[in-house]
Amino acid sequence: MDDEPSDRVVQDSEGDATQEESGNVETELSRDMSLFDITFIGVGAMIGAGVFALTGFAAGLAGPALILAFGLNGFVALFTAVSYAELGAAFPEAGGGYLWVKEALVDPNGFYAGWMSWFAHAVACSLYAVTFGVFLTEFLVYGGVLAEGFQLLGFIGRGLLDKVLAVLMVSLFAYINYRGAEETGKAGVVVTFIKVVILGIFVAFGILATMHTPDWPAKFINSPRFAPNGVIGIIGAMGFTYIAFEGYEIIVQSGEEVVDPGKNVPKAVFYSLAIVVPIYILVAFAAIGGIETIPELAERASVSASAPTWQLLGNLGELGIIEAAGQFVPYGVPLLLVAGLTATMSALNATVYSSSRVSFAMGRDRALPQLFSAVHPEKRTPHVAIFLSAVLIALMAVVLPIEAVAASADIMFILLFVQVNWTVIKMRKTHPDLPRTYEVPYMPWPPLIGIVLQFLLTPFLLSALGMKIGLGPDSHGFIALVTTAIWMVLGLLLYYGYSQRKENEKIEEETPTVTTEQAPAEARRDREQRILVPVANPATVEQLMRTALDLAEERDAEIEVVSVATVPQQTPLSEGRQFVAEERAVIDQAIDFADEERSEVPVSGKIRIGHDVSQAILNTIDQDDIDLVLMGWRSRPRRRDFVLGSNVDEVVTKSRCDVLVERVGPAADGESDGSVDSLLLPTAGGPHAKFATEIARAVARRNHAHIKVIYVRSDESDGDDAAQSILDSTIAELEALETTTEVVEGRDIADAIVEESADHDLTVIGASREGLLQQVVFGAIPEAVGKRAQSAVIMAKQDLGITSRVTRWFKSRRS
Repeated sequence: MDDEPSDRVVQDSEGDATQEESGNVETELSRDMSLFDITFIGVGAMIGAGVFALTGFAAGLAGPALILAFGLNGFVALFTAVSYAELGAAFPEAGGGYLWVKEALVDPNGFYAGWMSWFAHAVACSLYAVTFGVFLTEFLVYGGVLAEGFQLLGFIGRGLLDKVLAVLMVSLFAYINYRGAEETGKAGVVVTFIKVVILGIFVAFGILATMHTPDWPAKFINSPRFAPNGVIGIIGAMGFTYIAFEGYEIIVQSGEEVVDPGKNVPKAVFYSLAIVVPIYILVAFAAIGGIETIPELAERASVSASAPTWQLLGNLGELGIIEAAGQFVPYGVPLLLVAGLTATMSALNATVYSSSRVSFAMGRDRALPQLFSAVHPEKRTPHVAIFLSAVLIALMAVVLPIEAVAASADIMFILLFVQVNWTVIKMRKTHPDLPRTYEVPYMPWPPLIGIVLQFLLTPFLLSALGMKIGLGPDSHGFIALVTTAIWMVLGLLLYYGYSQRKENEKIEEETPTVTTEQAPAEARRDREQRILVPVANPATVEQLMRTALDLAEERDAEIEVVSVATVPQQTPLSEGRQFVAEERAVIDQAIDFADEERSEVPVSGKIRIGHDVSQAILNTIDQDDIDLVLMGWRSRPRRRDFVLGSNVDEVVTKSRCDVLVERVGPAADGESDGSVDSLLLPTAGGPHAKFATEIARAVARRNHAHIKVIYVRSDESDGDDAAQSILDSTIAELEALETTTEVVEGRDIADAIVEESADHDLTVIGASREGLLQQVVFGAIPEAVGKRAQSAVIMAKQDLGITSRVTRWFKSRRS
């Protein structure tokens, strides 16, 4: 390469370039979530505590017409969902509606969008917390741990215990989010699956019980009629349960972490609604039709023994479908309580996460005090935003009745959705060049219809609540309205007293996101292949780069060095840029080493920001069309369910390219200069052994090293002819290099290779073929050699096309 270091170009997120004299580093966000993952995020958010806690209340408002109310809610939600689909695909980043409204509408609309979104998520979380407290208390009473009508310590009754448990759970999940722990993608899918299965059981037994009820249609038509509270009751129930249909808002909050968000975000929005709406309708039918007004429940619900079932459910409130399940589902009460507790815990985790993300985004934009944007230096989570969101959630859970909590959240979400619908109309004019991979059809009519329909929900919601409970200062609808008004006034004072001034004072801060280096002119040509070298430990960089340069010259390849800056799930990926300093240093070290070696191989660097190291590497392999990945390995895994370590195992078994794993030898610890004078190549034939031979040839040619090829014969049935044939074919592959061959006798193949490795600087061994049910990555023999050999070891595994992919799929299903 040239004697003088080449100029490096820094490009910020807007695409403007400036000169910089630091590493050749391109920083990218690692998108990990698939369409399946993000769809189940939406389904899990919608089938959360809402369906368990609010179905009974809503039945008391709409009567049997709750079936219609749920269907209409899905219809109304669709007119806003299309707006979220278009904007979520065009702006795949954390912040969602707040960022879109801030971009398109005049102030203070942007501030209010964030302010209402934060409050709506916080209040929704308080609903889940209170529901958890109610369900857990009921579970303890049902299990005999607490007596009916208990008084703990003489003053803690049922209502107070519900609130105490709610605050404890909010505190627990705030702490979990602060620590950076998360409900992983697989765990989230499992939790959602459990909820769907249990609701499916509830629906099946409920429909069966309904059909066995004499004259069952009368329960829906003549009780006293299909819609006992008329249109007000239907639309009031719609508004009251609308919070249960806003899971698509959670989907777009995770947009920056989704693979191909332009296509997958809109699909996930529509798929989640298509799954959830029929489930809700069937749950309503099963609950109203399957339950009977027995004297015990009638007394508990304070209704007459002849009261219709919808009225019974309404007075039972959040325990409505729990008591219904107790009638017609075997072990229904504990089953539904477990499902409800699971749902509320999952929803608590998700909404603590989402509410803190919104307030974090506002702090980053100076709409809230800057302390909201603080990220913990060790945990790398927005700890202040999480703590203050948890305080707000706990306060709402303690102060407000559950109906008022739900109504307050509904009002806030409705106002936010109105803003988003107007934003999608406005952006068609102000942002005509947005990359719209999905467009709302028949513009502007769908978002306009969405605005009108959602404005209609609010007064009917408040009227229905007042009609149900009684108008006046004690009405839950009145409480919800007053709570909303107070929050809006506080927001107005905050905006004009603080946020507007801070936003005007805010100085644009350039965050370098891409750094590129111009390779020397003679190296600046198309290369046939690309080699990826993930790096993290400065002690192993030079040895990995030395091997990579050997291979690149042999293969006419360019090298891409990647390091992954990880952040917890609670922290938006875009905020990971503040943690790239160490990764930038290790990549600069790799590039500087290539400069010192005066190699003609082009070397570039990339920092990926992600929640998972192995997934970020796999993303890079797929997106950058990598032919070979070279990973370093230094020690035994910490967990017994991994062979070489979680990241190495994942990359080796799932990557669609050739893979090398180099176990770092004494050179990295300063005991030698890292040169390779003597190389051991064990072989037993097969495609992986042939690949290992190619690797050995590349290393030996550049280092002028001697290669010893051995065949270990552990069974007398191994004939001399077969062994010699394999050795001869290997020698032919090594061309004119200096080589020797030997057939080594030994009962244990791995022991024999390890013993031979002591006399060499490097051992290169191909993967062995193992059964699909064995917990192996490279094979038992190569892994034993890798762990025990006294020299550096390179384990080689060639991508075998469809055979490799079937094996990878099988192993991934098992894991």
